[in-house]
Amino acid sequence: MAQRTALVTGSAGFIGYFVCQRLLRDGFRVIGIDCLSDYYDVALKERRQAMLLQNEGFRAINEPIETPDLLMQLFADEQPDVVIHLAAQAGVRYSIENPRTYLESNIIGTFELLEAARAYPPQHMLLASTSSAYGANTQMPYRETVKADHQMSFYAATKKATEAMAHSYAHLFGLPVTMFRFFTVYGPWGRPDMALFKFVKAILEDRPIDVYNHGDMKRDFTYVEDLVEAIRLLVDAVPERPENAEDIAEGDSLSPVAPWRVVNIGNSQAVQLVDFIAAIEDALGRKAQRNLLPMQAGDVPATWADADLLKSLTGYSPKTDVRDGVQKFVDWYRDYYAT
Repeated sequence: MAQRTALVTGSAGFIGYFVCQRLLRDGFRVIGIDCLSDYYDVALKERRQAMLLQNEGFRAINEPIETPDLLMQLFADEQPDVVIHLAAQAGVRYSIENPRTYLESNIIGTFELLEAARAYPPQHMLLASTSSAYGANTQMPYRETVKADHQMSFYAATKKATEAMAHSYAHLFGLPVTMFRFFTVYGPWGRPDMALFKFVKAILEDRPIDVYNHGDMKRDFTYVEDLVEAIRLLVDAVPERPENAEDIAEGDSLSPVAPWRVVNIGNSQAVQLVDFIAAIEDALGRKAQRNLLPMQAGDVPATWADADLLKSLTGYSPKTDVRDGVQKFVDWYRDYYAT
């Protein structure tokens, strides 16, 4: 079988790094695009990219994906078999302060990608969405087939918009697209703006942690290697346009008019924030000082994934216990920062 080429956007990011490593291990040639933005510590991104570059099958391009004609030229030159689109401006709260960066990266960047794919169609495109797309929905666990129309942050709105954009291209041009909504991903090499990283850093520095909604929050914490396993298996679960809407299985989010579906990737457990903090305290052997605060604008009190569709498509269910995953992050953090 000929070697397949994968294009991964956001390749120096937390999830992108692990996705690239997995694809390289599976024999793919990988082209990674990342602008190495300064949204968080650039040195962390550069370290991830340097490790990827140790593999001769990896090529790095450090440009913003919204750069006009960048992706069109890259698709023309490389004609990737698989595209995994992870590049995005992330973060709910930052989107309140700097919405234009989300418009440029998430909307315009995804448009440039879709246009390039229209001209040079890959076998499968997998685009990252988010559990935040479920917005104000309160019926849990979240299922892909329920309406998600009331996003509560501009970040979530841009990601939901990319789902609709990708669906239109899938319908019009027959591009096979899988959108995956992931749920609070954590693990080694994680993002410094995420709660786990901030909590560990603060506790080790003997500073209080900010606990929003007075700790009355639940999250479906998903360990990064579980997420990557699911993405890798979904690469080969290419959606096909159904001949009849009646042929779509119950619970399948497959579009009746396009080779497009959305898939949750989550641990299928809603963990209380106080229990998550307790797992961090146990892993560190230290107690946290807690600064109890009200809910932040744009945030939601709970997330919880129904991952049955992922299981039916791939046979796989994420299963890393949050205490084990937190311990792995703490071990990495202590080693990386030599604390």
